Amino acid sequence: MTELKPIKEGKVREIYDNGDSLILVATDRISCFDVILNNIVTKKGTVLTQMSKFWFELTKDIVPNHMISTDVNDMPEFFRNERFDGNSMLVRKLTMLPVECIVRGYITGSGWASYVKDGTVCGIRLPEDLKESDKLPEPIYTPSTKAEIGDHDENISFEQSVDYLEKRFPGKGREYAEKLRDLTLALYKKCADYAYERGIIIADTKFEFGLDENGNVVLGDEMLTPDSSRFWPLEGYEPGKSQPSFDKQFARDWLKSHEGHNWTLPQEIVDKTIEKYLQAYELLTGHPLAK
Repeated sequence: MTELKPIKEGKVREIYDNGDSLILVATDRISCFDVILNNIVTKKGTVLTQMSKFWFELTKDIVPNHMISTDVNDMPEFFRNERFDGNSMLVRKLTMLPVECIVRGYITGSGWASYVKDGTVCGIRLPEDLKESDKLPEPIYTPSTKAEIGDHDENISFEQSVDYLEKRFPGKGREYAEKLRDLTLALYKKCADYAYERGIIIADTKFEFGLDENGNVVLGDEMLTPDSSRFWPLEGYEPGKSQPSFDKQFARDWLKSHEGHNWTLPQEIVDKTIEKYLQAYELLTGHPLAK
């Protein structure tokens, strides 16, 4: 059996070339503040992959996506073992569009900091008197450029996204920019309503899209995971302060409050972190993660 090497390795994910398709592997690594920690969070990669699969299936009526299979038996022999079972996804190859499609339904994080400063988020003026974590009257689309690893993404306005895409796809800039905006808002609305009924608020998230061989816009990357979204429990939600969330918050908080941690978490914090991921998965899908 040939040992395969990833063609691209991110902080958490590995990408393998499979001829006319790719295999995306979500590892059990965890990163905080752009640093890969020394801990392994068992099952985290499986949660991310299976949650993306769930959302891809739920939203294929809105836009096609790149998922082909999450069954390792559909992948080369190298992947047919426990290391890859559950956390790997076979996907179509796309020409990725270089825009991160961010949608915000609630005001929090960097959006809240910007609003406090001048009443806007990414150049969009919002109503006065909003409190931290308030629901926005309507979700807002705030795209950013997709930076290379090591650089920072840059927030841009919708009109700047038109120019940005036009430079890379002459004659198609406005068409693609409008499509990305409309699809992002449609996906968010459907999924946020679905999650709300199951006890989870999706405060904000990001999507990535690409073009297939026929030039159609297709949803790619991961979708609505705790790594790419802000999930809050509906129970106890109270505007006017920051909210607890179903993600790496335990890990971030512990690192911030302990000096000399050497980027290593105690096991108790690792356990609490994966517990949150598993809880979010079960609430959203209606069943526990298959062991």
